[in-house]
Amino acid sequence: GVRMRMEGREEMQGAVGLRCTWDIPPPAGSQAKWVRLNVGGTVFLTTRQTLCREQKSFLCRLCQGEELQSDRDETGAYLIDRDPTYFGPILNFLRHGKLVLDKDMAEEGILEEAEFYNIGPLIRIIKDRMEEKDYTVTQVPPKHVYRVLQCQEEELTQMVSTMSDGWRFEQLVNIGSSYNYGNEDQTEFLCVVSKELYNSPNGLSSEPSHKAKV
Repeated sequence: GVRMRMEGREEMQGAVGLRCTWDIPPPAGSQAKWVRLNVGGTVFLTTRQTLCREQKSFLCRLCQGEELQSDRDETGAYLIDRDPTYFGPILNFLRHGKLVLDKDMAEEGILEEAEFYNIGPLIRIIKDRMEEKDYTVTQVPPKHVYRVLQCQEEELTQMVSTMSDGWRFEQLVNIGSSYNYGNEDQTEFLCVVSKELYNSPNGLSSEPSHKAKV
């Protein structure tokens, strides 16, 4: 019976020991260690803490030495065969949580790297930014509104000249005379006018209230 109890206690100690390694953060010394990364021939110097901001990232797993046996160069820097141009913004994102890009730097390039290093929050930020950009580029094309106004020949020039802002003269259709008596024989016209309607950001069409005067 004594031996059973001993074994049981050993098992428990084993389990407790195992749990402790997860719960207790590593000593301050190992946390603040500097890490050198050689990305495509450019050396970056950073801390473990920075690299491990995003726990699931390739960089965090790399510097924890988990299952990733990465080659190192002669200075001991981890060798990563990726483009160093895009690594700077990625490292800065891990440092301060903001995406800062030079104006000539393509967001697609950063997205590619963020996906390679598996940095979830950064991937989301870039995709949002790219969608916003697409949205502004592909602004809703203007809709055209057409109106048909009926008028007589003598009113025509006056109507065209007093047409309000934004209305454009499209077509004139002669529909002949509507009066068959007397010499008041005025030719009638259908006048087609159009206007562009732009969708404003709140989804409502903006259109000035004043209409073409007839």
